[in-house]
Amino acid sequence: MKVVLFCGGLGMRLREYSDRIPKPLAEIGARPLMWHLMKYYAHYGHKDFILCLGYGATAIKKYFLNYDESVSNDFVLGGPSGKVEFFQKDIEDWRITFVDTGTQSSIGERLLRVRHLLKDEKVFLANYADGLSDLDLDAYLESFVQRDKIASFVSVKVPQTFHLVHSDAEGHATKIEHVSDSTVRINGGFFALKQQIFDYLNSGEELVVEAFSRLIERRQLIAYQYEGFWQSMDTFKDKIQLDELVSRGRAPWQVWLV
Repeated sequence: MKVVLFCGGLGMRLREYSDRIPKPLAEIGARPLMWHLMKYYAHYGHKDFILCLGYGATAIKKYFLNYDESVSNDFVLGGPSGKVEFFQKDIEDWRITFVDTGTQSSIGERLLRVRHLLKDEKVFLANYADGLSDLDLDAYLESFVQRDKIASFVSVKVPQTFHLVHSDAEGHATKIEHVSDSTVRINGGFFALKQQIFDYLNSGEELVVEAFSRLIERRQLIAYQYEGFWQSMDTFKDKIQLDELVSRGRAPWQVWLV
């Protein structure tokens, strides 16, 4: 099953990194965010990736063209020739298609620009490429297929430190609650889509605004509620938290290590 990764945005909330490199290349431990995400999908057998590029496209291309397996794999270096023998490799069985979808394009427009690469896919996966999860992808896909709908996204709780404020018409506070304790949920950016999604998406439109609104009207969109680990990397604070999980050996999204 092909996996579409939307990795062409500007990443304005991660300016410490996005001024120099695109957000998907911001490192978590020894590897970039997008590598962790691709490794996650590959663990479940989905190794055919389509990268929707925009801002920082050259940097992403160079990263994979100059990919260094020694960064995350054990190996033996021996003999006068300095031959390297790897115990295992990461991406040798991955297929990665690089497509320039524009620096200012919306997610919907990026998806339309790779439509020709998905024409033989009855179902395909897509991701914002800015968050990580330990979601059981097999269970998610099984649920999607059983429901027989056109599109699905993972719905998660807001993992932030903000508080929600409720007030009356006169401005009196009536309730304050931690956002993680509320019933508010957000789009986690893990999508499963059928080919028919393109019947609901027009040029220049946004996937989760116009297209998903049409699907909602026809009861063709599933919000798959997930209570497990999910964390976006929108800010430098998010990056530090993810780095700490890797350094402690407790990174939940690294399902390939279980």
